[in-house]
Amino acid sequence: MKKFLASLALGFSLLAAAPAFSADAPAAAAALAATEAKADAAPAAAAPAAAGAPAAAAAAPAEAAPVLVPNKGDTAWMMVSTILVILMVVPGLALFYGGLVRSKNMLSVLMQVMVTFSLITVLWFIYGYSLAFTEGNAYFGGLDRLFMKGIWDNAAGTFANAATFSKGVVIPELTFAGFQATFAGITCALIVGAFAERIKFSAVLMFMVLWFTFSYLPIAHMVWFWMGPDAYSAKEVVDEMNSKAGLIWQWGALDFAGGTVVHINAAVAGLVGAFMVGKRVGYGREAMAPHSLTLTMVGASWLWVGWFGFNAGSALEANGFAALAFANTLLATAAAVLSWCVGEALMRGKASMLGAASGAVAGLVAITPAAGNVGIGGGLIIGLIAGFACLWGVNGLKKMLGADDTLDVFGVHGVGGIVGALLTGVFSSPSLGGPSAMGDWVTATMITSADFSIASQVWIQAKAIMVTIVWSGVVSLVSFKLVDLTIGLRVTEEEEREGLDISSHGETAYHG
Repeated sequence: MKKFLASLALGFSLLAAAPAFSADAPAAAAALAATEAKADAAPAAAAPAAAGAPAAAAAAPAEAAPVLVPNKGDTAWMMVSTILVILMVVPGLALFYGGLVRSKNMLSVLMQVMVTFSLITVLWFIYGYSLAFTEGNAYFGGLDRLFMKGIWDNAAGTFANAATFSKGVVIPELTFAGFQATFAGITCALIVGAFAERIKFSAVLMFMVLWFTFSYLPIAHMVWFWMGPDAYSAKEVVDEMNSKAGLIWQWGALDFAGGTVVHINAAVAGLVGAFMVGKRVGYGREAMAPHSLTLTMVGASWLWVGWFGFNAGSALEANGFAALAFANTLLATAAAVLSWCVGEALMRGKASMLGAASGAVAGLVAITPAAGNVGIGGGLIIGLIAGFACLWGVNGLKKMLGADDTLDVFGVHGVGGIVGALLTGVFSSPSLGGPSAMGDWVTATMITSADFSIASQVWIQAKAIMVTIVWSGVVSLVSFKLVDLTIGLRVTEEEEREGLDISSHGETAYHG
């Protein structure tokens, strides 16, 4: 316990030493599509007085903009979506991972997932949301929402709003912040699968504090932060508003629900961790089969159910784009299950339950960046490709890399995330069934097939992937090294052989 408390104290001390990234921010923090943009956008200049009108009329103040009231249906949908994402983590991811490890490590994985999610949720509301979703620079937000200050406007007697993707449509900013908290939590929880069964519990938590702060938050800001549709009030302010967005958003990268921010980001951290922590004792020589594929199947099913909130909720409104993301999440996942099973049958002569569950997760991962950006046909093809690609990722690629990625975090989330992000650039084209995206927020003009270049969009997607890989890789390497130098990464060989349930937590998952 003393080591655990010491590790947390060290983690927070490192955070305190981090440079502050502050800048003027709007009254309500901008978000993935979230800012009460009118508070930041400069109001349009008053039109000149008509000929012959009294001078006093020309000098009269402009009429105050109407106060926007959150849509109750959208707000309710976002809260339901938030609950669904929580179900993805606990129990979904926890049981999926738990069933895949040996019985002596079952509880350790459940603990790592649940406590990591809880830790990140707390940090999110203290400073994470502010650094990710308020105006700062191209890499980090500011500190205007530190401890969520400003959420309640005493002067106006109301809660702050956050914009959606539609002009004049808002949801409570606190609702958006809670939704995004679950994204941060599950991203960090995904990482633990790569080094399960041999890492110290305190090392997991200290690493998560560092990685969340210096990898998740800047990637989320770079990909998802912009000034919101209402900020684009006139052509004269477009360049200014664009310059305030995150770096990757400025490039025009498409990531509907987290292909880069969540899956590639976490997968790279997991792969680095697998190398840094080292292989399990007996890896390659002793049997290390999953102890309960029943629980793994239950966990995968919960992931599939919860993922509808993850993807469809990212529309931020209960509208057609949410319906499209919902349908693509259903179809692509089913397609990936089938393609994984076909690939496995061709390779080994039999399709397995583990393969079907893994295929489902592969499809969910790959469709995440594309969910609301591609048509149904595109979603089907992405799912089919993802099943085959991730099957290779957990077999051929894993052997090539030589890392003991315990639960194939990189093989599924890394490969699936990369495949999905690249194919988003292809199938988001209106000529291939993609829904027309907004090309001009000022005039509400949609992009046409003639204006869309698949080659250009795929290159933008590739740049976003490369930045995510490099950024997460460097932060992960430094973070793991700091943890290793201070409290150590790995349990002793004796503790590992005994199992982390007993050695780290003093309890066991099964009796008799």
